[in-house]
Amino acid sequence: QVQFVESGGAQVQSGGSLTLSCVASGSIATTYAVAWFRQTPGNERERVARILRSGAKTYADSVKGRFTVTKDNTRNTLVLQMDNLAPEDTAVYYCNSRLGPYADLQPWGKGTQVTVSS
Repeated sequence: QVQFVESGGAQVQSGGSLTLSCVASGSIATTYAVAWFRQTPGNERERVARILRSGAKTYADSVKGRFTVTKDNTRNTLVLQMDNLAPEDTAVYYCNSRLGPYADLQPWGKGTQVTVSS
């Protein structure tokens, strides 16, 4: 199993930027997909950005054009650059990965809180 430690969350004003980082305990170089998720109280986690093994990236419609996901395979690190933040981006952000397209997600980390004030 791979463990994740997320960091970088903070409270920012609407329109601001944040950079989140996620360090994995194992290699992410060959894993099928690594992704950022977020969750608000009472709601299920939603995926916001993903990088496939091919290098292809996908984003939730709500963050397209504002969030950018990158990874550093040498450091087993996933980064989420978030620009033009809005109050609806307030959530706990998590990262996770799948070894294969039908594999289960890894255990969840503690996440990092992002709060955007208007």
